[in-house]
Amino acid sequence: MLTLVLGGAASGKSEYAESLVLKTALPRYYLATMQVWDAECAARVEKHRQMRAKKQFETVECPLHLDAVRLPARGTALLEDLGNLTANELYDPAGAGEAAASAILDGLSQLAAQCEHLIVVSNEVFSGGAGYAGDTDRYLKALAQVNNGLAARADAVVRVVCGIPVSYKGAKS
Repeated sequence: MLTLVLGGAASGKSEYAESLVLKTALPRYYLATMQVWDAECAARVEKHRQMRAKKQFETVECPLHLDAVRLPARGTALLEDLGNLTANELYDPAGAGEAAASAILDGLSQLAAQCEHLIVVSNEVFSGGAGYAGDTDRYLKALAQVNNGLAARADAVVRVVCGIPVSYKGAKS
């Protein structure tokens, strides 16, 4: 089963997605997309890794190239989050660049084939204003392509608003 969980900043989307994973059997994988740039990032990653370990998650770092991820066994995977992954693929010199959206969608398909359940968290950033500075529109377009492509393939799509999950597709939350 493939589930897309969307929400704005601090909406409760991550907590909701994690609650879905905790209802499943082991093994549980947490696919972390954050790139570690400095000591502050490293400390944050370690804190989250320890929190997840208590919940029996095995962390798999994947800031780039989802197509290269090989899970040790079938189980449930939680990918957190598409916003980071899209930025990484779009802007990192080792990333997919202009082909970021298609590379991510291909990687998600390969990943889903390795899982009983794949739960993907993404940012809902399209309700805001317009006229963003710099290269933001390029990023938003790529993330929209990924979100839209994944939503079309997903068995369930849930948007979390103020901690309340609202189903748009598939099983009711």
